[in-house]
Amino acid sequence: MDKRILQRIAADHPLQSLTDAELRKNALPVTRDPRPKPCRAWVRFGPHALQVDAVVVVWNDVACGIQFEVGDKEMRCWVWANAVTPVNGHHATESN
Repeated sequence: MDKRILQRIAADHPLQSLTDAELRKNALPVTRDPRPKPCRAWVRFGPHALQVDAVVVVWNDVACGIQFEVGDKEMRCWVWANAVTPVNGHHATESN
């Protein structure tokens, strides 16, 4: 993804994140990783689905909380676990 295109789309549309109900927040425990794992993840800015370089910082059985940068702005959102692809041999839900 061209960084300028990502910046333009992010400036024009809000980053979407899963809702508490989708996360099953009241039913599923969350794991926080002190060493976030690199990944590629599909995110949505309004109607636009884009794949970004990110890190997985937290997860549960159905979703991953990711962090990534758009320009100099740090972005965070929750995405479905199957929208995340590990990078460098890490699996999105590994704890080592």
